[in-house]
Amino acid sequence: MTTTSTAAARADGATALDARELYRFFRTGEEETLALRGVSLHVQRGETVAVVGPSGSGKSTLLACLAGLDEPAGGYVHVGGERISHRPEAQRARLRARRIGVLLQSGNLIAHLDVRENIRIAQAAAGRRDVSDIAALLDGVGLSGRAHALPHELAGGELARAGLAVALANDPDVLLADEPTGELDGRTEQRVLDLLGSRSDAGRGVLVVTHNTEVVSFADRVLVLRDGRIQP
Repeated sequence: MTTTSTAAARADGATALDARELYRFFRTGEEETLALRGVSLHVQRGETVAVVGPSGSGKSTLLACLAGLDEPAGGYVHVGGERISHRPEAQRARLRARRIGVLLQSGNLIAHLDVRENIRIAQAAAGRRDVSDIAALLDGVGLSGRAHALPHELAGGELARAGLAVALANDPDVLLADEPTGELDGRTEQRVLDLLGSRSDAGRGVLVVTHNTEVVSFADRVLVLRDGRIQP
């Protein structure tokens, strides 16, 4: 999967995402749950990292903290050299729009907007006015003919690719994906993996939370999360 541009990005030591000593606590009454216990990780530009672990190990919490959707109780996250953690939500949202592509299992499409408008909204959130590349983005994910389809009109594979198009709308420094190939047929799964690979080949960072063995074998590096800790 490594290309000349990928190798050059790694040689430069450029880090797309850097997280240090992340802690996250949840309280229910008098009970306290430690979801993350000092998690540190990095994703280099041109690298795909898979995070695996059993249910309840903290994977979703970790992804939310990395994306700035949730705040760690301790530690910090830098994306593209900018700190996203421990900042007001409005600042985190602006940084997320510019530097992070997020693809969650719950989806990232607005139900009453068509595919094209979902991409336009994502670009507007990052302050972009030039939307001339929407057609190219849709072509890249194989949805040229579905620009005006609403999310409920899309088949499962189309929905996954539309969500990926929205996540990639601003050419982010890093793409964070939660089970991006879940419940897809083999052909669509391979297409999504090829699209993820094209991001790392272009010198961007990719981090995928997954249980899928195909995704794991596709990654450059695999991190195992268990009981809120990265295993050695």
